[in-house]
Amino acid sequence: MGATGIGGTASADAAAPDAAHGQYGRDDGLRPAHFHGPRQLLVPEVLLLPEGPVRGRAVLVEGGTFRRIGPAEELLRAHRDLRPVRLDGRLLMPGFVDAHHHLTQSFGKAQSFGQPSEIFKTVWEPLEHALDEETAYLSAKLAALEALRGGFTTVADAGTRAPVDVAAVAKGTEEAGIRCVLGKIVSDGTGGPAHLARWEKHPLIHPSLAIAVPEDATATVIKHAADLCAEAGAVLQIHVNEHLASVERSLKSVGRRPVDYLHHIGALGPHTLGAHATLLTPAEMRMLADSGAAISYNPVASAWKGNAVAQADMLAALDVRFGMGTDGTRGDGFRLLDAAESAQRLTSGMATGDSVCGAGRRWLEHATSRSADALGLGRVTGQIAVGKAADYLVVDLAVPELTPSYDLQWELVRLANRDLITAVVVDGRLRLWEGWPPDWDARALVQRAAKAGPEVVRKADIQRVEPR
Repeated sequence: MGATGIGGTASADAAAPDAAHGQYGRDDGLRPAHFHGPRQLLVPEVLLLPEGPVRGRAVLVEGGTFRRIGPAEELLRAHRDLRPVRLDGRLLMPGFVDAHHHLTQSFGKAQSFGQPSEIFKTVWEPLEHALDEETAYLSAKLAALEALRGGFTTVADAGTRAPVDVAAVAKGTEEAGIRCVLGKIVSDGTGGPAHLARWEKHPLIHPSLAIAVPEDATATVIKHAADLCAEAGAVLQIHVNEHLASVERSLKSVGRRPVDYLHHIGALGPHTLGAHATLLTPAEMRMLADSGAAISYNPVASAWKGNAVAQADMLAALDVRFGMGTDGTRGDGFRLLDAAESAQRLTSGMATGDSVCGAGRRWLEHATSRSADALGLGRVTGQIAVGKAADYLVVDLAVPELTPSYDLQWELVRLANRDLITAVVVDGRLRLWEGWPPDWDARALVQRAAKAGPEVVRKADIQRVEPR
């Protein structure tokens, strides 16, 4: 891949360098108002489709959905009633999909720096237990805002331990305007059916059940939660094989490693989303592949507080479904891409002489369409395709970082950053313009969080290991 120019695709209309490559014509009159209304005809310089980047295409968005995609001249003729939104010098691409987040941990994420790998009992549980309805809502909305600023149009919350109704989390994400897979922890075996039914028809909230780790619940409860998710078309979120300590706890408590245990009790299937999975045996990889289960590859979490890096290249070779998640570390989609590719290069690529490590296309796909698939949202989002939700980014290409351009997919992985994002659109609605919402006061939210966050941390009495 990548041998055929900027798009890494051999199609006749593939995006490719021209004589004045990097010198894009620009319509500097582009404004937020151009994205308002029930219908827009978007004409980008480059469009990132499932087959790769292409030029000369246009997209019709109607009712929050991609309705038509085709040659620009053809769509312009067919829709003379619409004033085209010309995105000269810009890329239209799918929004990133965060397959693993903890939205109610945003007040304490900097508390994880320099800490031993397994800190959920010393940092995350005290922090979340110190939240009330208001601060849980603030934390979730702050995390959602950061995610939008980083180009994420969907986040999956893995369930909060805060003593609050998860409606507080839903309120924060809905007000921010991000799509959310909303997990509810059901380790006690109650509340699952009600949660799945409560959000069943919501346009942006997609219900999910969660169990923090397998040892938190009985085999009967885990299997029942998995069955409920399978019936509802939802996902069961569960941390698996993340730390040495967790693997050893599982061996001591049930005699099996976490993934092996889920497989043994019949809870591993297409509806299962295992977070991290950094310590997998070959047999467990085979279980994941055979069962159709998915995992969330969280490379930044491995760098910040992990024992290992998930073998994503191997998982791809075995056709294991996987998305990519931040684990609440930092909400920056382009830096996540860079971390994902770099982690594979450092842990396996260099040792085997693999100079490609999946190339740019793999990491873009796994941060967008394959993350959506891992969350059970493959029919909803993750691609610019007819019938899917209009969840997309407008990215500036006329910048030094991307000039000159030869293989845009590689360049987005290694060179792009969130500062290049002009607009973030979710469900057809403009949510962010040049880093800030056009329709609500995000700076006021930041000020509120700056006051509330330290109070929550003080109340939590977090136990840090201070480096000397």
